[in-house]
Amino acid sequence: MKPHFTHSRWHALDQSSQREAVSVSEPSRRSSLFASHVFNDYKMLQYLTKDAIAAVRDAIFSGSKIDRKLADQVAEGMKSWAIEMGATHYTHWFQPLTGSTAEKHDAFFDIQDNQALEIFGGGQLVQQEPDASSFPSGGIRNTFEARGYTAWDPSSPAFVYGTTLCIPTIFVSYTGEALDNKAPLLRALYAVDQAATAVAKYFDKTVTKVNATLGWEQEYFLIDKSMAAARIDLSLSGRTLMGHTAAKGQQLDDHYFGVIPARVIGFMSELEKECMHLGIPVKTRHNEVAPNQFELAPVFEEANLAVDHNLLLMDVMEKIADKHHLKVLFHEKPFEGINGSGKHNNWSLATNEGVNLLSPGATPMKNLQFLTFFINTIKAVDSYEALLRSSIASASNDHRLGANEAPPAIFSIFIGKQLSAVLDELEGVSLGKLSPQEKTELKLNVVGKIPEILMDNTDRNRTSPFAFTGNKFEMRGVGSKTNCAKPMTVLNTAVAHQLKAFKKEVDTLIDQKGLKKDEAIFNVLREYIKSSKRIRFEGDGYSEAWEKEAAKRKLSHLRTTPEAIAVLSEKRHIALFKDTAVLSEKELKARQEVEWEAYTMHTQIEGRVYEEMVLTQILPAGVSYMNELLENLSKLSAHLGGTFKGAPSAQAQLIETINTHIQSLKMELDQMTAARKKANTLQSSQERALAYANEVKPIFSKIRSHADRLERLVADGYWPLLKYRELLQIK
Repeated sequence: MKPHFTHSRWHALDQSSQREAVSVSEPSRRSSLFASHVFNDYKMLQYLTKDAIAAVRDAIFSGSKIDRKLADQVAEGMKSWAIEMGATHYTHWFQPLTGSTAEKHDAFFDIQDNQALEIFGGGQLVQQEPDASSFPSGGIRNTFEARGYTAWDPSSPAFVYGTTLCIPTIFVSYTGEALDNKAPLLRALYAVDQAATAVAKYFDKTVTKVNATLGWEQEYFLIDKSMAAARIDLSLSGRTLMGHTAAKGQQLDDHYFGVIPARVIGFMSELEKECMHLGIPVKTRHNEVAPNQFELAPVFEEANLAVDHNLLLMDVMEKIADKHHLKVLFHEKPFEGINGSGKHNNWSLATNEGVNLLSPGATPMKNLQFLTFFINTIKAVDSYEALLRSSIASASNDHRLGANEAPPAIFSIFIGKQLSAVLDELEGVSLGKLSPQEKTELKLNVVGKIPEILMDNTDRNRTSPFAFTGNKFEMRGVGSKTNCAKPMTVLNTAVAHQLKAFKKEVDTLIDQKGLKKDEAIFNVLREYIKSSKRIRFEGDGYSEAWEKEAAKRKLSHLRTTPEAIAVLSEKRHIALFKDTAVLSEKELKARQEVEWEAYTMHTQIEGRVYEEMVLTQILPAGVSYMNELLENLSKLSAHLGGTFKGAPSAQAQLIETINTHIQSLKMELDQMTAARKKANTLQSSQERALAYANEVKPIFSKIRSHADRLERLVADGYWPLLKYRELLQIK
């Protein structure tokens, strides 16, 4: 007879064992479904006038405002299409500083002149007024000041999801400050467009626009939903706060790229089908390294649209998983001892003609263009490496960064041996001493080396936080839960600022020094190669030697989120966002407050969950089993006439070991609770966050150590928690 308090564990195992794969009907061609639920260009041609279409396109490509009369036409066409698609409601779909999305649904239904009508006009399309008082604002809005505005983002097309027309929007305060992640991203994308276009014109006068592109790779875990419900740590914190490593984990490397389990294939098939409807161009799926870990990746898109699609995808994944009796875990480290999950952000720049500015070209001139954007990106990352580190900081990602499957918290750039050799050679070229003949050779052949640059010319460095991978940079430290808008805002802002400075320097050499364009460009690039050399690293980012070397190079090593968030208020970072018009000082410091508070609250929740699990599950299990051992020992002792030989002494040792861990567990829990209460009394959000990072969180691992040891000692029938060997099994 199993103890009564393990009922939820056995019930979950029983339910999971009876699950079967859910069959999904597949169309003959998925392309026939693509964007069928999206109000894109093709739909606009069917439902809008030419003037309305022109107004939307001008808003997308040049940022011009849409006249209210034309907005009414767009709204009417959008409503007609949405109702035909089965929509009954509409919502402004936005990205508050919670890290996820938000929406408030309104019905098309209304009463006018005592008549029931479907109403949706330009006013409802362009602007709405959701309650802003309960969203994180970092002090921009007082709790009693509720007014905030959502405003339509025409560059991200509306879509129908279920029975709701979803309209992507920004979210701002009554006084105009950004309260979301989309508004700063749009500003950063505008800044990099302006700066990159100006530089691209050095090489092609016809360039009128440059888009930042993004290809994210979404890693995630899947477990049976009954198992997730049976563990309060997974339900409340998104990760297992306790759990001993299973005897068989990922050490055989048999899950990576292995056969996808039948239940997971069913989930993936339905997910991809829904993504096709919503215009999310998913392409790749596979098993990841850890058991029950998987990855999904799309075709590259314009960065703003890619961010929206990733957020939408995460919501769709959770809904589809539920239909398949599964639970998606987006936490960066849901299981100790096996790989965590990231969301690699692959970034590049592309012109309005589709030319990738970070793709090596077939001619010297194209490679000069490539080198210009390549070296400027390296320079931007070198200048703002601490800020980029802050953009990927979170309480959950702290568990992953620096582990053996994720890049370290020290930012560096890997470019490979061939490109390193090219930059080293260019660094040694003294342009001022070249003869006219040599300068001609330089212009035509680019020192004879650059035409040999090829995509994928080097192996990848899995330990590099920022690696060049042939025609793009891969930012590998982004967490699987993170909204890509955060790192993309910082990266594009830094690159925009750097390109603007580059053009100013080049133009000065041309106008004041009389240098030819190519010579001036090389002159500036050569100095950038020298000044940004410290950020380039080709070795093992996990090694202690690199940590010491990085310190010599004066690179930041921000180990925890509170440390990383502190850099946001540095004067040079405030100046960066102000000069590019991406964030005001007020907006930036507000975000800092939000991040500190979020870190504190997430860690506080975990502390409370530890307390509940230890007091109501772990200690009762340990004590109950110890009592059984004591009773058995007493009976055995009586049977042997009080003489302890062999087995009785072994049981006594086991009882003593269990009791030691029980006592230590309770002592560590009390210390953690006291540290948490003390941290809560601190006045500033920064002080509280630092206290939770330095005083509270370190005790978590001590609590876990004793709990995990008890899991190995207590009889299986007494243990209340689903074990890793049970959680990480999907057929």
